[in-house]
Amino acid sequence: MKGFVFGKFYPFHLGHQKMIEFALTKGSVTVLVCAETKEKIDGKTRQNWIKETFKNNKNLKVKVFSYNENDFPNSSVSDWEISKKWSEVFNEYFKDENFLVTSEEYGEMLSEIMDINHFMFDEERETVQISASKIRENLYANWNYLPLSVQKYFALKVVFLGTESTGKTFLTNALSEIFKSNKVSEAGRDLIHNSKQFQFENLEKVLSEHANRIENVDISKSCLTLIDTDCHITKSYSEFIFNKKLVVPDEILDINKADLYLYLTKDAEYIQDGTRLEIDERNQLDDSHRKVLKENGIEFREISGSWNERKEWASKYIQKLIDERSQILKLNQ
Repeated sequence: MKGFVFGKFYPFHLGHQKMIEFALTKGSVTVLVCAETKEKIDGKTRQNWIKETFKNNKNLKVKVFSYNENDFPNSSVSDWEISKKWSEVFNEYFKDENFLVTSEEYGEMLSEIMDINHFMFDEERETVQISASKIRENLYANWNYLPLSVQKYFALKVVFLGTESTGKTFLTNALSEIFKSNKVSEAGRDLIHNSKQFQFENLEKVLSEHANRIENVDISKSCLTLIDTDCHITKSYSEFIFNKKLVVPDEILDINKADLYLYLTKDAEYIQDGTRLEIDERNQLDDSHRKVLKENGIEFREISGSWNERKEWASKYIQKLIDERSQILKLNQ
């Protein structure tokens, strides 16, 4: 048997995934992503979410139907006239299919109009008690209802930058507790124990290790990852200490790319633990960091003040990022 499933998948969630899995028990399946042209996330992106989730299943195909809301009524309403309108689309896309799967009353209407079988899936939402509209209301509060492919799209990364002893590690640790987020510690401090004594080759190891730590974060646990330092700071050390350019592979640049960069100013209390640069060099390193960041087009927010003030400002910027990103799924905005 050959069948189809359709929907906005805005966003694709575990309930949709379970419905498609159910459909696949009946035969081969084509999923049709119905993407309205004004929606902020295009149909291709949603198509890729589903493809990635079912990448090992050869019995599944995913297509996209783009439409204007003025031409087609809301497909989620159970109405005979609306069902007739949408059946015209489905008859074009599914000439050989003999069944469809939905979790709505309109599925019965469509099956009668199209003269095909209908299999109802979890009409009472007992298998996965969530809806796309509920997720749109609060994306990050419903994080656990999103498949990994969708989590990857919406996951957020925040990087703390700055010269030595400005609070990068302090904020990474403190705010990961507040936001219950993932965190990535600075690879440089683990691999290079003394800022005064290391070799150029050590920096190449730092690049690789730090990227590896970021890449292996389990985003299913949290939508947010806080990162202590990034590859641009490693590049700055190379130029400042060795007067030598450090080549960073594109794949490492991509892994390090963040949604928000917070730069901690050098006017913090200086703490010399015996492994750091002396204060004059540390302040010169600040200039080097800023130069490298500017050359690489990295825009950042500056944070200064006491440790508590830095924590308060960083918290505000991070919360603002979360709130703004949550708006991407809001309809009619």
